[in-house]
Amino acid sequence: MSDKFNDKYRIKSARLEGYDYRNEGLYYITICTKNRTHYFGECNDGIMFLNDLGKVAEDCWLAIPTHFPNVSLDEFVIMPNHIHGIVCINEKIEIGRTTVETYNYTSLQTPKNSHFQNLSAPAKSLSTIIRAFKTVVTTESRKINPNFAWQPRFHDHIIRDAQSFENIKKYIINNPINWKEDEYYL
Repeated sequence: MSDKFNDKYRIKSARLEGYDYRNEGLYYITICTKNRTHYFGECNDGIMFLNDLGKVAEDCWLAIPTHFPNVSLDEFVIMPNHIHGIVCINEKIEIGRTTVETYNYTSLQTPKNSHFQNLSAPAKSLSTIIRAFKTVVTTESRKINPNFAWQPRFHDHIIRDAQSFENIKKYIINNPINWKEDEYYL
């Protein structure tokens, strides 16, 4: 197929070339709704008021570590048409009192009646985690609003130092306050 179109219609990956996104680290994530439609609620006077779809997104975001034991979450915010969050991928997984170092979680059990358990592969990379999150939010949100859709892809930034981490946390915390000046404000 690439010979036919000479790679003309090929979309360049948004990920950092050569970087292994299974690596332990902190990642700043931005995920937008399709056409930046305001699906998740309203932001007024610096306060984000989540509607039912916003609560679905929040519940699914907070559930990520339950389903992906190698992941923890830091600061996040759900805005009317996008989500910002910090995802931490850890190599060490604590299961009860046992610590396991692994990249392959296929032997770990997922909770019963989990929305995540029917997805193809357990978390091995940032893209897998975000794909699972977007899939579950879409499935649950379309029960409320059949038109719900995400923008394809997501934006990531690898957090490399403490100063960057603090700046990003501050940006996330202040996102509702600065909503009218936000690049995603429509």
